[in-house]
Amino acid sequence: MLADLLRRAGEHPLLLCDDERISYAQADHRSAELARGLLALGAGKGSHIGLLYPNGIDFVVGMLAAARIGAVVVPFSTFLTAAELRGQLLDSEVVILLSARRFRNHNYEQRLAAVTDAPCLRHVLFDPPPAAVAESVLAGAEEDVDASDPLAIIYTSGSTGPPKGAVHTHGALLAHQGNLNVIRGLTAADRLFCNSPFFWIGGFAFGLVATMVAGATLICSNATDAGITLDLLEAEKPTITNGFVSGIAHLTRHPSFADRDLSSMRRGNLYPIMAPEVRPADPELRHNMLGLTEAASVVLLDGDDGDQPEHRRGSYGRPAPGFETRVLESGELCIRGPYVMQGYYGRNREDCFDADGWFHTGDLVRVDDDGYFYFLGRAGSMIKTAGANVTPGEVEKALAALGYPAHVLGLPDAQRGQVVAAVIVSDAPVDVDAVRTALRGALSAFKVPRRFAVLRHGELPTLSSGKVDSTALIGLFDA
Repeated sequence: MLADLLRRAGEHPLLLCDDERISYAQADHRSAELARGLLALGAGKGSHIGLLYPNGIDFVVGMLAAARIGAVVVPFSTFLTAAELRGQLLDSEVVILLSARRFRNHNYEQRLAAVTDAPCLRHVLFDPPPAAVAESVLAGAEEDVDASDPLAIIYTSGSTGPPKGAVHTHGALLAHQGNLNVIRGLTAADRLFCNSPFFWIGGFAFGLVATMVAGATLICSNATDAGITLDLLEAEKPTITNGFVSGIAHLTRHPSFADRDLSSMRRGNLYPIMAPEVRPADPELRHNMLGLTEAASVVLLDGDDGDQPEHRRGSYGRPAPGFETRVLESGELCIRGPYVMQGYYGRNREDCFDADGWFHTGDLVRVDDDGYFYFLGRAGSMIKTAGANVTPGEVEKALAALGYPAHVLGLPDAQRGQVVAAVIVSDAPVDVDAVRTALRGALSAFKVPRRFAVLRHGELPTLSSGKVDSTALIGLFDA
């Protein structure tokens, strides 16, 4: 892929991240130099090379350098605590770690100095390797890389247990992203703005790898100042967006937002910052997407980015090419196919798949007569109150319709088993009684939250993965 991109893309920009710029030709050259240095340190086919970088050139160059010699890329979240970082270093058996010294308020030199019991870890590099092998040695290593070789071990977020490393091969990742690019229409002419971190599957596969497969340009920002990110978007004019809507909400609150020309962004899912004429009046009438680390990014989607009929409200589209799906009586979605992970690193196959090769996602779905899927929630998140089942997502949608972003959960209750509770995120005062009254007009009485808590933006407890810390939310009601 790199050789092909060099021929057809050359000086075309690959990545624009704040003040950083790198073309396909520059990425090829710099990753070749780093690869020669990794080989000089003893890395080779099958070696696990860790990356501890925020989105940017260093991550791209490090990923390509490891991949082109058949080493396995292991991205680490920049949010990891010292204990979490140590745990993943031990679990992944990384031999060489390429790392930033610092990022925001994180001092990785300090954290990594405390990791003294990782037996596989031989080198931690904050600067390029001091020596390099000959170009002929690199060429030989590249020739030995096969499509069936592992390209990356991507760790899950750990929201339902310790993070696990999903193993994906070169061939599967590239082919899957190629299929997804056709569905979403990502081409070499596009400039994709993605706010997903490269160390998670969304940013790694559906952002970075997908961009390279298409020969497109990827735009991202690490700026904490919304004005700087808005300057970048105005100047670089992305044509398509993807990522987490919550991650761009602060841009819409910037004083200059209303005066910005963001008309270039006409496709994608970051609706609040896209051209006004393409924003949906009701996002529930646009297809959503379902992705997971084990499926190498997106598994449910649809290429139709227009408003859907009312009977398709809340659709997550249909399975991507290459995936077989099965829905159990419980509603749990199971998947299998060539793009599903090889397994979790260090785990037995039977710990990853059932006897027929199905991966049980833990996601609850329903399917309509036209084959469209609808996400209902996680298997473990269903609330059982007085014998009735309540899906948190349904209550969250009702609250969102009232203008209140919220997280809904079940609290233990001696009489009812569980009661429905809601944590509303709002910087303004919330009249809880009025909210409860309004919800009674949209939901059955047993679905209306009996307990409420209100947090300001920035107060919501999260895990190092960025996902909401459900245990901490429950703790709010114990206080």
